[in-house]
Amino acid sequence: MAANRRPTLADVAREVGVSAKTVSRVLNEDGPASAQTRELVLTAVAKLGFQPNLMARNIRVGGPDTTIGLVIPDLANPFFGAVARAIEDTVRERGLTLLMGSSADDPDRERALTDKFLARRVSILIVVPSVGADHSHLKPHRMAGLPVIFLDRPGVGLSTDSIVSTNRAGAHAGIAHLVAQGHRRIGFVGDLPLKLYTRRERLAGYRSALEEADIPLDRSLVANAHDQQGAETATAQLLDLADPPTALFAGNNIMALGIVAELARSKRKHVAVVAFDDVALAEALEPALTVVAQDPEELGRAAAATALSRLDGDRSRARTITVPTRLILRGSGEQPASAAQET
Repeated sequence: MAANRRPTLADVAREVGVSAKTVSRVLNEDGPASAQTRELVLTAVAKLGFQPNLMARNIRVGGPDTTIGLVIPDLANPFFGAVARAIEDTVRERGLTLLMGSSADDPDRERALTDKFLARRVSILIVVPSVGADHSHLKPHRMAGLPVIFLDRPGVGLSTDSIVSTNRAGAHAGIAHLVAQGHRRIGFVGDLPLKLYTRRERLAGYRSALEEADIPLDRSLVANAHDQQGAETATAQLLDLADPPTALFAGNNIMALGIVAELARSKRKHVAVVAFDDVALAEALEPALTVVAQDPEELGRAAAATALSRLDGDRSRARTITVPTRLILRGSGEQPASAAQET
């Protein structure tokens, strides 16, 4: 056997002195084989480092693969990294392997990834839906018994299980907290337009908290940003208003990084900040960042547990599982409106 070639079933058969069919029967446990032959085959497999081609086998016999397909929008976002880790930890106990790909929040790329996972015959498909994606093409697979789980956001065109956070209630709690510190000029920095479920829900929470406090909605305080640099620019524009905000709410962790960077650059340390989603090293900032924290680990565990339940035969109606958020007070959101007005 060539030094740089992967060992094959035929290589194992030659090593033992039996047919490839006999080796296949031993490895797949789908036919008679003596204890001696089984021991010889397994010894040869270990010696040669042979790895069965599970994908090819499953396509041949018509069964599912021992993998789970996970589609997320951004591999670099720590939030989705934590979600993926929790899914992997949960399914590993069942002998399943996690495969993951990034859609970059592009519906065409998401479709291409899901098609590849389906071609592999994954046992479970978990998808963080992209903006504008239509998931009706997954109906035949869902009807055939494939567990399909939407994570973080509901999908479109397919009735199936969804695992989401309390986005609206969490944002409402964050804004209400700022109001309690005396703020009435509260800016919102987020990704607009509101085609995405999480964006709509968080802005709805912002609006409902203002309404509850009898604070009129000022559209000039709602700023659009798509990335950290955009959030820095949007923050600078809000601070340049004739009547600037005394507090800012970040629509997600990326927006928070932009807000914090601009406040540091402009030396506006007394503007209060609350962010939706926690941020790495949030406690090391000055002041430490107050956040409405999601629980990415629980989102991942809930998605995996729901999928495994479906895999085990649960045929109940599709359901939405909501994972609570919590307000973590660290300092930036506790700065009173009077401090910002004096600077």
